[in-house]
Amino acid sequence: MKILFLTYYFEPDLCAGSFRNTSLFKELLNQLTDNDFVHVITTQPHRYKSFQAEGKEIETGTNFRIDRIKIPLHKSGFSEQIKSFYVFYRKTLELVKKQDYDLVYASSSRLFTAFLGRRIAAHKSLPLYLDIRDIFVDTMKDLFKNKKYLQCPFELFFKRIEHYTFSKAKHINLVSEGFRNYFEKYRFPSYSYYTNGIDDLFLNRSWEGKINRERKVVLYAGNIGQGQGLEKIIPQAAQLLADTFVFKIVGDGGTKALLKSELQEFGVTNVELCDPVSRDRLMEYYQEADYLFLHLNDYDAFKKVLPSKIFEYAVFNKPIIAGVSGYAQQFIRENVEDCILFHPTDVRAMVEQLKVYKQHDIDRSDFIQKFSRRNIMRKMAEDIIQIGKNNG
Repeated sequence: MKILFLTYYFEPDLCAGSFRNTSLFKELLNQLTDNDFVHVITTQPHRYKSFQAEGKEIETGTNFRIDRIKIPLHKSGFSEQIKSFYVFYRKTLELVKKQDYDLVYASSSRLFTAFLGRRIAAHKSLPLYLDIRDIFVDTMKDLFKNKKYLQCPFELFFKRIEHYTFSKAKHINLVSEGFRNYFEKYRFPSYSYYTNGIDDLFLNRSWEGKINRERKVVLYAGNIGQGQGLEKIIPQAAQLLADTFVFKIVGDGGTKALLKSELQEFGVTNVELCDPVSRDRLMEYYQEADYLFLHLNDYDAFKKVLPSKIFEYAVFNKPIIAGVSGYAQQFIRENVEDCILFHPTDVRAMVEQLKVYKQHDIDRSDFIQKFSRRNIMRKMAEDIIQIGKNNG
C-alpha cells in the first residue's frame, strides 16, 4: 500500500497541526510493513517568523519519503497566505504527477490542503481520507462580518470549493464533535471524531504544583491572531489585576503588534511578551506558571471548535482559565477539572473568578489516560490503513 500524506504543517514546525500529523505519520509507519510506503508532502517550518527552524528538504527511510516545500514567509495576511499556499499547491502537483498511490490523506484547517487532496484523489481515482481541524467557511464569515461587500462573494466561492472537497471524500475525521451538525449535509463520507491529544513528551513526568509568591503568573502560550483575540482581554484584565497577577504571553502571530499597542494604551506593566520557544523550553514555562490561560475570539465559528491547547494544558496540575463558548466550554465542563470558565472577551467575569479562586491540589489522571495522543492516533491510523486496503 502506498499512502500520499498531505499536511501544511509538520515537524519541526511549532503548531497543533504539526504535532498532530507528525504523531499520526509515526503511528502509520509503526503499523505498516516495509513493503508499504508513506509519501509525506509538507512545507518547511513557517508558522512563526520569530522562530526559525529548518527541516531536511528531502528525508527518506525504508518505507517513507518526506518532501518539505519552501514557501514564502508571511505575516498571516489573507492574500499572503493565498500566495504561499499556491506555491505549495503547484509544487505538490509536480511531485505527485508520475506517482501511483492507493489512498490520499489530507489534514486541513483552512480548507486549501483538503481541496488539494481532493484534486489529486479525483485525478487519480483514489479514496480520500480528510482530517478536518476547522470549518473555513464559518471562519471567513466571521472575519468579514463587517465587510458585507466581501463576505457574500467570499462565502459563495468557498462554499463551492467546500462542497467539491467534502462531498465525495471516502472518510472525514472531525477533530471536534461540535462540527457534527455542520457536516450532516455531506452524506457520502463516513465519519469519525478523533480529537487532538496529549503527546508522550508531556507524559511520564512529575509536574510540580503550587508555587508560593506574591504575584501569581498567568501564562498563555500559542498563536496570537484574530482567532485568539488576546488584545480584547489581556490588557484590560492585567490592568485590573496588576497588584496580584503577572501575565506572560509566549508566541507570535498577526495581531501581536495590536496587542502591544493595546497594552501601551492601557498603561499595563504586568504583561511580558515572549517569542515562541521550543517545546522543551515551553514545558519549563508551563512549570513556572500558576495558571494556564486559553481564549478564543467571540466568533460564531468558534462555538464549534475544540482547541488543541486544552489537551496540552490539562497535563499540568494547574488551574486553567478558559474564555471559550459552545462545544469547547461543554467539553471542558464534562472532561477537565479545575477550570475557570467565562464567555470570550468578558473581562469582568474572568477577573472576578480569579480573585476568589482558591488554589488546591489537582488530579487529572483520568483525562490524561483517556486522551493520550498515542492511543488516539493508533486508532486513527488503523482506520486509514483499512480504507486503503479496501480500495486495493
